[in-house]
Order: sequence, then structure tokens, then C-alpha cells
Amino acid sequence: MAGAAAQGATAYVTLEPCAHHGATPPCCEALAKAGIARVVAPIADSDPRVDGQGFGYLRQHGVEVTTGVGAEQALSDHAGFFLRIAQGRPWVTLKLAMTVDGRIATATGESQWITGPEARRAVHALRASHDAVMVGAGTARADDPQLTVRGFGDRRQPVRVVVSRLIDVPLMSQLAQSARDVPLWLCHGPEARSELKTAWEGVGARLLPCQISGGRIDPLAMLRALGSEGLTRVFCEGGGQLAASLLLHDLVDELQVFTAGMALGAEGYPGIGALGVARLDEAPRFDLVDVVGAGADIRHVWRRRQSA
Repeated sequence: MAGAAAQGATAYVTLEPCAHHGATPPCCEALAKAGIARVVAPIADSDPRVDGQGFGYLRQHGVEVTTGVGAEQALSDHAGFFLRIAQGRPWVTLKLAMTVDGRIATATGESQWITGPEARRAVHALRASHDAVMVGAGTARADDPQLTVRGFGDRRQPVRVVVSRLIDVPLMSQLAQSARDVPLWLCHGPEARSELKTAWEGVGARLLPCQISGGRIDPLAMLRALGSEGLTRVFCEGGGQLAASLLLHDLVDELQVFTAGMALGAEGYPGIGALGVARLDEAPRFDLVDVVGAGADIRHVWRRRQSA
């Protein structure tokens, strides 16, 4: 797009320019052909099709290459990309909006709204920073959510992912009604009825068959299926059973916890389902990254412990 202005210019990129043919030709070739004189990049691309080859091509064609600038920030920004390359699955952020006693709904199921408008706006911003927003079938039935980014103007919407072994989500839901406008993927098990699969495909949803383990969808296999579709960051908004399944299998990379100053008591719905923890050293552990206010609520950010 720069045309002649690219001659002798410096290009600042957030990752090593690619060196392989995919949906587009190699970026390193395009940069050299454009007459770029210098490329500044923080880190190499760990994809084996690149991994130093992009830098090598640029140097061979007379382009000066500077690396290491902003490397720590780039590693954080690209964490999902690198995780998908290394483990075949996307980065998982688990969001919990709870009372001070860890409840997400009253005993009757009322949950809107536990947190205030500032916290809800922060959640929409988090949705926008991920490739997909994911919920379990129980949350899809109880809340009838849209799972879209709202309040930030006209923008790309993340994929909506519903994890439902039997695809037991109402076909009259907001998700179904908007499936042709905003991508909707259903992760299901082999027992899902063929007529339900046909009906959901008919409204525009995409079906992703997943393996079953212990009577539930295997969370690692499900995430790898999402990774194979190119997703690098998934924002999970519950409910409790899906959250517990991800935590039990050590698949939560980051926690975004919004805590409201109210209590609902033991009869309320817990934010996380049963984990079967008998001893403290069996519990999933995270390191605190940040604590900030979100209106009348508190937002905690936690990351997976490196030792884990």
C-alpha cells in the first residue's frame, strides 16, 4: 500500500515475517521486494515453517534485521499463537463474575446482574480481544446469551462456541437466531441426534464433533479441535461445570474474576462446579497479576503458575 514510499523505509512488526506460502505469499519476500531497508521485530516465529527462516531470507536480500525489541510484551501478546503451535490448543481465559461468596446466581437461577455496568463493559472488551467466546450448554439454556461484543462500534465479532454433548440448546434461542450473522460453532459428542444436527446446520451453525471422556466432552480434545480451526485465544464465560472441567484438566491459562459486593449464601449457584479436591496441594493454583476497580466491583487477573 505504501508503494514507492516503502523504498528505504523501516518496517516494525510484532513477529518474525513468515517464510512460507499459505493464504498469502511469504511476508519476508514481500518486504524485500518492496525495498524495505530495515525490519524491527521482537521475536522469532516458533512455527517450524518459519522459525528464523524469515529473518534469514531478509538478511540474504540485504535487509537489516533488528530483533529483541519489546520481546517480553510480544511473548505475552502472542501467547495463544505459540501455545497452539506447541500444544495444538488455544490460550484459555476463564471469566468468573461472582459474589464475594463465589456465587453466580441465586437458588432460583437469577443472575442478571451480579456485577455492574463497568464490569460488563470490561467483559465486552475482553470478548473483543479473543478469537472466540465459549459457554457450556447449561449457560446457553439458562441465560439465552448473545455472546457478542457490544458497545464498541461496528467491529469483527468473535466466534461463539457452545459446548453441548447432546446439542440440547433451544433452537429458538438468540444464538440460533443470529447464527447466520455471527459465527456459531457447536462442540458436540457422537450421541447428538442427527435431526438436531441437521436443524442447527439449517440455521447456519457449524458442528464440531468431539471425543467423550467420562461421559463428558473431553476438554483437551475439544480445545485441540478449536486450535485446528485456527483459534488462538478462547474466552470462556462458564458455566460452573465447564469451568470445573477446564480447571480439572489444567487447561485454564488465565483467570479474569469480577467480584461484586454482595452475598447469596450456600443455596446460590457456585461459580465453579465440583473439583473433587481433598487436599490443598491438589487445588489448581494461579499467580496474581493485577487487581483493579471496575466501578463498584473488583477485577482480579490471575495467570497459571509457571511451575505447573
